[in-house]
Amino acid sequence: MSLHFISDLGDQAVILPVLVVVGLVLLLAGWWRAAAAWFFVVPGTLGVVLFAKLSTMACQGLLPPIGLLSPSGHASASAVVYGGALALLLGGGRFRFGVAVASGLAAGTLVGYTRLALEVHTLADVLVGDLLGTMGVVVLIWLTGPRPRPRLRHGWISASAAVLAVVVLFHGRHVYAEMHIKRASQEIWPLTLCSRL
Repeated sequence: MSLHFISDLGDQAVILPVLVVVGLVLLLAGWWRAAAAWFFVVPGTLGVVLFAKLSTMACQGLLPPIGLLSPSGHASASAVVYGGALALLLGGGRFRFGVAVASGLAAGTLVGYTRLALEVHTLADVLVGDLLGTMGVVVLIWLTGPRPRPRLRHGWISASAAVLAVVVLFHGRHVYAEMHIKRASQEIWPLTLCSRL
């Protein structure tokens, strides 16, 4: 399996449809609290990453020289979406926060490694992205209640199949969000944030 293949799993063209499908599966399963948490936490985490990207790109000269150029959106999105879905699927009982951290870190690290190997991001970018996404998974699990019995006929197997179908359908497509974020950081963000630092 190539680095590009794994890296593309974290592209917004795949992540956003998976986000919607997982949320719909949670609704169909009757896990209302988890669905509400999912639709709040995952976009919220992506928003935090966007803010971090804009800030680090715009304020590059004001940051300490640790190699942080732009937190990896692929790593953070993979951590919160794939790690979050896995944590909801597996996490139960008293180990749910451990499962949340392990799921988020595993998904974010896998995709983050490819971003590092493809020389798209620095190590600091990948680590910060993975950390932000994993924090999102922990918040997600904290906000969800106990998992009810699924109302779907085949339960979580159907849910996994739906997510896999979406990944296959959208894999290989690209949003190129980084280009638009970089432009926004150069044209808009410095006027609102960096000029005040």
